[in-house]
Amino acid sequence: MTHRFPIRVRFYELDPYHHVNHAVYVQYFEAARIELLREAGLTLQGMMDGGVMIVVTDIATRFIRSAEADDELVVETEVLEFKRVTSRWHQRLLRGDEVIVEQELGAAVTNLAGRPIRFPSEMVDQLSPYLVGP
Repeated sequence: MTHRFPIRVRFYELDPYHHVNHAVYVQYFEAARIELLREAGLTLQGMMDGGVMIVVTDIATRFIRSAEADDELVVETEVLEFKRVTSRWHQRLLRGDEVIVEQELGAAVTNLAGRPIRFPSEMVDQLSPYLVGP
C-alpha cells in the first residue's frame, strides 16, 4: 500500500526565485515518513521508550520540476525492503499526476546509544502493509 500525505506550499518555504527551496523537499519527505510511522502505530517517542530509533543512513533526491507558492502537493511513501538492520524507502512528491521530486532513502535501526540492532519483528509487521518490494 502507498501512504499519501498532502502538503500545501507555504510562502516562507520559497527561495528568491519563488520556487520551493531544495532543502524544504527533504522536510516534506520526513514529515510524510513520520505520518506513515504514526499510521502504522509507531510514534518516535514510543519507539524510543522501547529502546529503538530509526535513523537515516542515506538519501538520494531527484528534482524534476519546481513547486511554487500555494501548490497542493501529495507525498507518496512506500517501503522497498527490510533487511536485518536496514530498510529502503521510496517517496514521490506529486502535483496532481505530475511527479516533481523523487527520493530513495536508507534507514537503520539502532538502540538509544546509536548502535545498530536487528529490525524488531513487530516493527516489520506494522510496516509490512507499506512494503512494495521483495
